[in-house]
Order: sequence, then structure tokens, then C-alpha cells
Amino acid sequence: MAFTIRQLQFFVAVAEQGTVSGAAKVLSISQSSVTEAVKALEGDLGVELFLRRSRSLEITHTGHQFLRHAKKILSDVSDARNVFDPSPEISTGKLSLGVTSLVAGYVLSEILSRFRRANPSVEINAIEDNGEYLEHLLIGGELDVAVLVTSNLRNRNAMQIETLDVSAFRLWLPMGHELASKEAITLDDVAREPLIMLSVDEIEEGTSKLMSSLGAKLNVAFRTRSVEAVRSLVATGAGVALLPNLVYRPWSLEGDRIEIRDVSGDLPAVQVGLAWRRGAPLSQIGLDFVRSAQTALSFK
Repeated sequence: MAFTIRQLQFFVAVAEQGTVSGAAKVLSISQSSVTEAVKALEGDLGVELFLRRSRSLEITHTGHQFLRHAKKILSDVSDARNVFDPSPEISTGKLSLGVTSLVAGYVLSEILSRFRRANPSVEINAIEDNGEYLEHLLIGGELDVAVLVTSNLRNRNAMQIETLDVSAFRLWLPMGHELASKEAITLDDVAREPLIMLSVDEIEEGTSKLMSSLGAKLNVAFRTRSVEAVRSLVATGAGVALLPNLVYRPWSLEGDRIEIRDVSGDLPAVQVGLAWRRGAPLSQIGLDFVRSAQTALSFK
């Protein structure tokens, strides 16, 4: 029997949330329905999509490969439905877009792909920079809209904000690390480990504030602006990382496995979304971009 769209939606939710209970909460359905759908999907494909652990599900390499296809299928289904949306006018004009580096690598491509399919005649001028500078451009009217980490905005009162995703911080570990077998991992446990620090979009600032508020001093082994470098360093045992789930992938470029675990305590969450200048209504093109972003991230 061929797999269903419903099974794909449940599979993507479990892959993103890391637990059946988390997926069930997001989907507003029972945990048993999620479990049955994932098992049926694995049976149809003849592969194991997740490794079952005592408190979570960990996506396999095969599952990670299939996840990309599942998201594309769901995106294509959404596009097919939009074919019947009565929108006779084709938008033309320009969109001035800003994006931060962390967001650019993980959410922008799908948003732009969807927007361009629906608005092929719109010219897009995009700039990548840090959030503070993009805020300056938005307030000055030099950008229509920006895709960025909205939880870090410094001029919130001057911005209209549309949150698209909320990503919790989790601990990245190399395979076989002793912390991976602990029933509960605390921030004190993290503080005792060499830390690989990602220094983009105020991730370093937020992590340092979190640890210092608990009286814990960070043992930073390496700072980098490259998420791929973090992956490689963690996978090879150079240290651990505390990063938002948004950027987690289970494999480094070298093919080494990275494990992920929850940390006890009041950890911050990264909010990713759109921002534009308050008091300056978006053009029709801007509104179309917002709708594309909302749809794209709903299948993420």
C-alpha cells in the first residue's frame, strides 16, 4: 500500500519535534495515531526511519534523506491546491529583502522557492547581514521585509513582527559521549564540557547570559561562525554545542554522527520570523512574500 500525505505530515512532525508526544501536541492528535502512522510508513518503505530510545526518537541516516523528499512532497501538494486559488493578477515589481546568516542557510531557500513560483515577475534584491544592521535598513525604509531571528530584535517597538518558528536550544554530542546516557542533563553538566560556540545572530551572547545567570563559567574550546564547522568539531569529539534545534542535522560533512539531547532547566528558545517597519503597510508583493513564508514554514 502506498504511503499517504497524512503519514508524511506525521513523519515530518516527529522528525522536527524529536518525540511522538511533541509531534502529537503540534498536530493536536493522539500519540497512538502518530506512532501507527510512522510504523505504517516505515513498513511501506521497508526502512527504519527512527531509532527508538527510551525517551525520544532519533532519526536515522535513511530517515534524514527521506525527510527532504517528504517536505518537498508536502510543499508540492500545497502548491497544487493553490492552483485553484482565484488570483488572476500577476504581481510585478521589486522586493527588497534582508536575511541574517543563520536563517539564510535553513529557511530562506524554501520561502524564496515558493514565492518565486507564485510571483515569477517580481525582482528580488536580497542582502545578508547581521540583525542589528538589517533593523537599521528596515527603519530607514531601505528594506521591505527581513527574515531573521526575531527574538533578538533591539527595536521591537519600531517593528511589525510575524513569528514563523520557535526553536528550543538542545545539546549536541559526539557518538558515545557519557552525557548521552544520563537520565537528565543539567546546565552544570554542560558547563563542565569544552564548548564549541557558534558566534552568529547573538547565539554566543544568549548562551553566555544563560550560563552566567546560573553562576556557571563557559569553557569555550572553539568559536566559529560556521554551523558546518560546529558539526564537524562536535562529531569528532572536540567539544559539545548548545544550539537551537533549527540548525541541527544528525551528520557532519565527513559523515560522522551527532547525537542530540534535551537539557533540564529554563533554556531560551530562538524565534525565527519576519519583520518590517511598523506604520509602513506592506505592498501587495510584501504581503505575498509573508504568505509564502507562512506556508513554507508550516511544512518545515
